Amino acid sequence: MSSPRQTDHAVDPLFIERTSPRSFTGEPIPDETLFSMFEAARWAPSSSNVQPWRFVYAKRDTPAWAALFETLMPFNQRWCDKASALVVFASDLHMMRGADRIVSPWHAFDTGAAWMSFALQAHKLGWATHGMGGFFNDKVRANLHVPDDFDINAVIAVGKQGPADALPDDLKAREEPTPRRPLAESLFHGSWK
Repeated sequence: MSSPRQTDHAVDPLFIERTSPRSFTGEPIPDETLFSMFEAARWAPSSSNVQPWRFVYAKRDTPAWAALFETLMPFNQRWCDKASALVVFASDLHMMRGADRIVSPWHAFDTGAAWMSFALQAHKLGWATHGMGGFFNDKVRANLHVPDDFDINAVIAVGKQGPADALPDDLKAREEPTPRRPLAESLFHGSWK
């Protein structure tokens, strides 16, 4: 059977090998390994080099885990219980322009670049990541003391990939690598029309 991940043009295999599994083994993650992912995220590009991203993390089987885990919607709690770590990605809504603190239109875009750097470094190290929007924003803010002038962008599960059979039946089929629409459907030369 051919893979649903076929490229239209040559790219490094890293981009098509990286997936977002839900099955994790529960294996503990060493700080050195997790911090390597944060280090990769730290070097992401950002507008005017403001680096709007901030990360709050909790490792499984530590006192910090419960406060972060309970911010997830029940659907995500069903499979995240075996993640090795959970990471909140947040972004500063403002940036400095000279002496003025102004609204940053690029905070989420830049933090997305940090997330991709984190995900690719994790993959290079043999770990898997899964980004989620299924969390309770107010609960994340309250439980983790996220300041009001930061946007909560995502929660990321990190772990060693486990077998699909370890998931509930309705999630097993979702462990397959997903395709992408053809590049021609997303790419426009000179104008959208």
